[in-house]
Amino acid sequence: MPRKRRIWNPDLFYHVVMRGNNRQVIFQHAEDYAEFFRSLYYTYDRYPFEIVAYCIMNNHYHLLIRSPNESLSKVMGTLNKRYSDYFKRKYHYCGHLYESRYFAEATMDAKGILAASRYIHRNPIATKNPMVERMEHYPYSSYYLYKTNQPHNIPYMTTTFLPSCMPVYSKQTIEDYCLFCEQDEKEMND
Repeated sequence: MPRKRRIWNPDLFYHVVMRGNNRQVIFQHAEDYAEFFRSLYYTYDRYPFEIVAYCIMNNHYHLLIRSPNESLSKVMGTLNKRYSDYFKRKYHYCGHLYESRYFAEATMDAKGILAASRYIHRNPIATKNPMVERMEHYPYSSYYLYKTNQPHNIPYMTTTFLPSCMPVYSKQTIEDYCLFCEQDEKEMND
């Protein structure tokens, strides 16, 4: 039976999650993370896209991505194949690297984009045993780019969009966005 065709809207950001088969570790060493970023560059050169948040964990990754010109399926297919080929070569791995097709949920409005980005950035501290004390200390997340507000040369990454999604009563600055991310659920609901 053929797979259901994915719906793609070039104007929307999608929260994409890709997990290792059986939740296995797919990023074992710093070189693996570096190769994943090289795979992102490779894919971007062929099919330009925009990312506003990412977090690469050891057994899965999250992207908040928009692909204005090519289908998201083409972008993700290229990225996942390139990284999978690298992993299989390096670790003499046979079989499926990934659990299934990537998960992609469209973010329909500013509130949804902010919620998805916050979830992505909080991943390293939201685990049972937090991986870092502060989100900006995790080296494989875009949160550092927001927190330090330093210029960067990552062509597919933009840090100006998420602050513009903040409610109009805020100053819509990167600092406001970081405060939003740093609040835990209990603080937000009080």
